[in-house]
Amino acid sequence: MRAVTLAVCLLLFASAPLSAQDPGAGDPLAGFDAYVSQAVSDWGVPGLAVAVVKDGAVVFAEGYGVRRLGDDEPVDVHTLFANASTTKAFTSMAVAMMVDAGKLSWDDPVSKHVPGFVLYDPYPTREITIRDLLSHRVGFGDPWYLWWGIDLDFSEVIGRLRFVEPQSSFRSAYAYNNVSFATAGIIAGQADGTTWDELVIERILQPLGMEETVTQGLHVQGKDNVAAIHDVIDDTLREISGTGVGLVDPIAPAGSMYSSVMDMTRWLRFLLNEGSVGGQQLVSEEVFEELFRPQTLIPQRNFYPTARLTRPRFTAYGLGWFLQDYRGQFVAFHTGSIDGTVAIVGLLPDHELGVVVFANRDHTELRHALMLRVFDAYLGEPWRDWSSELKELYDGFAAEAAEQEEKFRNEQILDTEPTLPLAEYAGTYTDRLFGSVSVSYGDGALILERSPYLTADLEHWHYDTFLAVYRNRWVGEGTATFVIGSDGKVKALELMGATLIRVPEEESD
Repeated sequence: MRAVTLAVCLLLFASAPLSAQDPGAGDPLAGFDAYVSQAVSDWGVPGLAVAVVKDGAVVFAEGYGVRRLGDDEPVDVHTLFANASTTKAFTSMAVAMMVDAGKLSWDDPVSKHVPGFVLYDPYPTREITIRDLLSHRVGFGDPWYLWWGIDLDFSEVIGRLRFVEPQSSFRSAYAYNNVSFATAGIIAGQADGTTWDELVIERILQPLGMEETVTQGLHVQGKDNVAAIHDVIDDTLREISGTGVGLVDPIAPAGSMYSSVMDMTRWLRFLLNEGSVGGQQLVSEEVFEELFRPQTLIPQRNFYPTARLTRPRFTAYGLGWFLQDYRGQFVAFHTGSIDGTVAIVGLLPDHELGVVVFANRDHTELRHALMLRVFDAYLGEPWRDWSSELKELYDGFAAEAAEQEEKFRNEQILDTEPTLPLAEYAGTYTDRLFGSVSVSYGDGALILERSPYLTADLEHWHYDTFLAVYRNRWVGEGTATFVIGSDGKVKALELMGATLIRVPEEESD
């Protein structure tokens, strides 16, 4: 399990509690292996891998725990994890290479490359650029309901963007958007006369020698050394099953890659060497630097909660990278989160220092703690137990969420009945943006289905509101409220923030 470990032997620190350890004046990562082991246990993470690059060399690479709960197959430095949104940096790099080749410009109008790209308002439709797509400033957040858990062709996703009402003025605010980022990746592939996948493989993965990395989850099928994914389901940490590994494939350039920490050290070295590998400059320094220039300022209230502890003076988004200062140093990083797995890639460019962390438990913010711990070690900063501090912070968030859940439960109005017999709620409901869902009746119960992944049993809550209990339990629960018309019949369904109109039976037959 511990195939590559270049950290100093932890025996020097075995007798000291972690909170009292000091990295010492020798190897900055002395004691780091023990620290990670303890943190993995504290956070209840089944499996994790971490690697550190300094001055062009891999100085630490290690796997911890197991790939799957209940099995003894260990995580090692070659175990594949989901990159999730750390994929975005590969996409922005691919775009940068097309800019370098003169095939694209950062400020090309999107309409020049995607004629059907139409937004709610005419002005942003005309003015939106590739730079806007890559910097999360299109005026609305990710329309996740167009890709997460459903199989919708990307051209149809693009076609529905015209119905997304803006949340802010164009370019006035940061709003994280996966669909816009995916669009930029597809444009880059088309500009090269190929696809996003082939562009990333030919221009990045192959030159860097990243032979273990794949561009989409579907390519993980059949591979042995792959981390299973886990989440807390009904108060118990369990493996998530039945999802497949291609949940993000519909918006691949935004988050579909899979890699190992050892392969990612090649990516880190390339980035810390400013776009050069083996003496070959794959992207010009000028274009490379644009990736790390602030494009959109992010208010700290919208930034990562870690900012409450790191207290940066600026927080921004570049082109595929979050940017901030830390202890007076410039930091570029990106996280990745998708059902049951997390990732983080962090850079201290001025110190030629990079970190990558993968873990196979949903939203495990241990990733931030390990990145900051490494940064401190090489900056020579005083010992700080980031794992304990961040766990306390996120435990607090979990407690707040539990309070909100209890409040919701307490607001249920008991001893009410649906207005109509259950069979009369069955039907097809649709919205031009959200799409269609079906509600069926059988064996005295209602079932809601948007896709095989998003299928829920409807349990009566109160009046005409039902609790949607998703059969994939990690999806959780939500409410589905039926709207009764003046004729006494069901006319609409309120679901996931959308109002879907019931399709007349003669049209749905």
